[in-house]
Amino acid sequence: MDLHTWIAFVAATCLIALSPGSGAVLSMSHGLSYGVRKTTATILGLQLGLLLLLLVAGAGVGSLLLASEIAFAVVKVAGACYLIYVGWSQWRAGTGNALAGVAAEPPGRWQRRFATGFLTNATNPKGIVFMVAVLPQFMTDARPLWQQLLVMAATSVAIDMTVMHSYALGASSLRHWMQSQRAQRNQNRVFGGVLMAVGAGLFFVRRGSQGT
Repeated sequence: MDLHTWIAFVAATCLIALSPGSGAVLSMSHGLSYGVRKTTATILGLQLGLLLLLLVAGAGVGSLLLASEIAFAVVKVAGACYLIYVGWSQWRAGTGNALAGVAAEPPGRWQRRFATGFLTNATNPKGIVFMVAVLPQFMTDARPLWQQLLVMAATSVAIDMTVMHSYALGASSLRHWMQSQRAQRNQNRVFGGVLMAVGAGLFFVRRGSQGT
């Protein structure tokens, strides 16, 4: 990838990462509930999902998904239902989150956050649409496909990790105002409601759409 092409890709990736979406909402929600350090598991899951979308789009599978109405509908419904499930679970969550920084944590909790992050990105049809629309603009036949995908993957993960940690850090800074049960309950309902709204919005994503 030429330097000027890479710089353009960096700019596009920054805009994508900074734009509000399910990943940003999830990072802020977990940052507020668990703190930045524990939210790293969530963000790593988001990155694995992002890498999967990039590889799927880069390998041409994304184009096949967009060409098949049934395949795209399956991915779209799965992604929408999963986000609605995550949002509803948070809406109904109790007020016993680790807001006080308690070190004790049930076994498997970080794996659950990692899986939530991964599935949030991996089942996002808007991500597939955007990747398929954008990646070809930065690719050339003059260089091996795997080399270009490697550069794009490293760049995307580095930028998205930084941005998602920034979202989590910003939310985490509000934790000392969220100690009461009422504040925790309101926080769960706000983020749960936003995630359910984002999930519901995925039902309206169309194959020809190129929005993020």
